[in-house]
Amino acid sequence: MIKPASEFIADVQQHINCINPQQAKELLENNDNVVVIDVREPAEAQESKLSCSVNIPRGLLEMKVQNHCPNADTIILTHCGGGGRASLATARLLEMGYLNVYAITAKYDDVKKTLR
Repeated sequence: MIKPASEFIADVQQHINCINPQQAKELLENNDNVVVIDVREPAEAQESKLSCSVNIPRGLLEMKVQNHCPNADTIILTHCGGGGRASLATARLLEMGYLNVYAITAKYDDVKKTLR
C-alpha cells in the first residue's frame, strides 16, 4: 500500500514545532536571529512573497539553506501554501542539525495577513 503525503505530514507534525501566524510574528518581533523560509516553488513565490522571507523550494532546501542559515542556532520559520511542505521542510532541517526550527502550519493567505 502506498502511503499518502498527508500521512507523512501528520506523522512529522507530531515531532516538530508547529506554530500559527501570530506565534511566528511574535518570534520575529522578539528575536534578532530569525530567518523566514518560503519553501514553495519559485512560481508561487513570484506570484506573492512575504517581504521578510527568502524563497528556497523544498526540493533545494538541503543544498541552499546554509547560504542563508550558517549557524545551527538560527531561528528558522518555514511556510508554504498550507503547512504541509513547511512541516516536511522543518523535519529535514532538524535532521540536518538546526536547533530552532518552526513550521507555520497555516494557509499562505493567513500567514501573509499576519507577517506581510
